[in-house]
Amino acid sequence: MSLLSGLSSLLGGNQGEGTNSLVSVAGQLIQQAGGVQGLASTLQQHGLGDAVQSWIGSGANQAISGDQLNQALQKSGLDSVVSGAAGKLGVDPAQLVGQLAQVLPHAVDHLTPGGQAPASGGGGFDLSMLGGLAEKLLATKTA
Repeated sequence: MSLLSGLSSLLGGNQGEGTNSLVSVAGQLIQQAGGVQGLASTLQQHGLGDAVQSWIGSGANQAISGDQLNQALQKSGLDSVVSGAAGKLGVDPAQLVGQLAQVLPHAVDHLTPGGQAPASGGGGFDLSMLGGLAEKLLATKTA
């Protein structure tokens, strides 16, 4: 199953709506973690440092599993973001975190185009910074 068809079936809409919803959840997660730097630090503390650095750097993004992401989020207390979003979207949190594990590398990569994480501080992160990511993911997957 492709990423987009998985998003579509998971979020119960057309592919564009599913991707937008998932990008929004990824943005909320980044925001709650204190921005890209906060999320990177959190995931590094919980064993995903190499993957996160690949997302920030200019090379290929290293994949992580939904289980790996779920464990890191639970240990850091950020799993409440996923649970809340899953409740609002009417989907299973485990499915949502599995899809987030596929989209989060693209979101972080999108927010770090120069290969550097922006300065720390959640106050500086705006969800609109992820604008265009859904369209980019759609273009990549349909090409």
